[in-house]
Amino acid sequence: MRITGKVFGVSLLALAAGCSSLSSLNPFAAEEKNKPAPLVELKGSIAVKTAWKYSVGKSGAYSFSPALAGNSLFVADADGNVARLDAATGKEQWRVKAGSDLTAGVGASPNGQLVVVGGVKGNVIAFDGNGKQLWKSQASSEVLSSPVAADDVVIVRSVDNRVTAYEAKTGAKRWTVLRTTPALTLRNAPGMVIAGGNVYVGQPGGKLLALTLAAGVPRFEVSVGEPKGATELERVADVAGTPAVFDKDVCAVTYQGRAGCFDLATGAARWTKPTSSDVGVGIDQRFVFVADEQGAVSAYSREGGQSAWKNDKLAYRRLSTPASFGRAVAVGDLQGHVHLLSREDGALIGRVSTDGTPIVSVPVVAGSNLIFQTQSGTVTAIAVE
Repeated sequence: MRITGKVFGVSLLALAAGCSSLSSLNPFAAEEKNKPAPLVELKGSIAVKTAWKYSVGKSGAYSFSPALAGNSLFVADADGNVARLDAATGKEQWRVKAGSDLTAGVGASPNGQLVVVGGVKGNVIAFDGNGKQLWKSQASSEVLSSPVAADDVVIVRSVDNRVTAYEAKTGAKRWTVLRTTPALTLRNAPGMVIAGGNVYVGQPGGKLLALTLAAGVPRFEVSVGEPKGATELERVADVAGTPAVFDKDVCAVTYQGRAGCFDLATGAARWTKPTSSDVGVGIDQRFVFVADEQGAVSAYSREGGQSAWKNDKLAYRRLSTPASFGRAVAVGDLQGHVHLLSREDGALIGRVSTDGTPIVSVPVVAGSNLIFQTQSGTVTAIAVE
C-alpha cells in the first residue's frame, strides 16, 4: 500500500531480518532514488475549478476512498470519523464517530442505507443511512481493503486473504472463502467490486476471483499476471487496486505483471498486456487506463487491448488510479495535484491542486464532479468549466 511506503508483509520482514538494510530488498528502492518530474506550464489547457472541499481527517498509515450512493458521498478517516455528504455541494448531512480507530473504508450499498468501515483488530462496523450504528462484527484478521455492500450483504476481505460475507441487517456471517497466500505479498489493499450478482476480488499472486454474492460459490479464478523471476521478490505479482467493471468486461492490473480485461461472466481473457502498477485501472466505453509504477499513464483499447497512447511526463509522481472524466483522464499525485490528460491522445490539458499531501484514494465520478481524498483528509471535488 503506497501510504505505508509500499512495505511488504510479515514474510518479507522475516526474510530481511538478517540484512543490514531493508532498502536492499525493496523493489521500489530505485523509484525512491528518482525525483518526481517537475511540473511544466500548461498551454491551451482546459479550465478546471474546485467545486467544493471538505475535511474529514487524516488517513494515517491506511488508505480511505469515498463511496458514492445516489446523490450521497460517504467518507471516513483513521480516527473513526464517518460522514455523509451531498455529492454535488459537499454539504455535511451527518458526521459520527465509529467508536474505534479505522483501517479501511468506505463501503456503501447502492441505496445509501448501509455504510460499512473496517476498524482496528479486524472490527467491521455498519451504520444505517442516518449514521446510526447497526452492528459490529469481527473479521479473522486486519481489514485494509474497503468493504463493499449490496442492499442485503456486505463483503469484507481481510489480510489473511479470507473473503467473508455478512448479512446487511444483522452482521451475521453468511459465508467465508479462504484462498492461499504466496510466501511474499505486498501489504496493500486489493479491492473488490460487486456486479451482476457476483463480487470480483483482487488477489495476491495475480489472481482475479469471482464469487456469487448469495453463497460465495466461485464463478471463476483467472490469472491477470503470472509470478515470474528467480527470487520471491521478483515473483510478487499481486493484483493492484480495485478491479473495474464496464458492460461485459472486468479489468485489472498487477504489480510486476500485466493489465487485462476478462469476460464478466466466464473469466475468459479478452486481452492482456505486460505492465506493472500498484494502483487500479480506470475504464470507460473505449479505453482502459493504467498508471504504472514509474509514473507513465497509458490507454489501451477496451475491445482488443491495442495501445492508444502513453504519457510519461509525470514520471515518479506516484500516481493514483486513473479516472475517465468527460474528455479527460484524471490522476492524483504525491503532492496533491490532480492532473488532467486528454482522453484521445494523452496530452496534459489541466491541473488543479488540493492540499499538498498525497492522493492515494480511488477517484469517484459524481455527476459533473470528480472527487479525490488526500492523505491529510481533504475531500476535493473538481469540475471542468
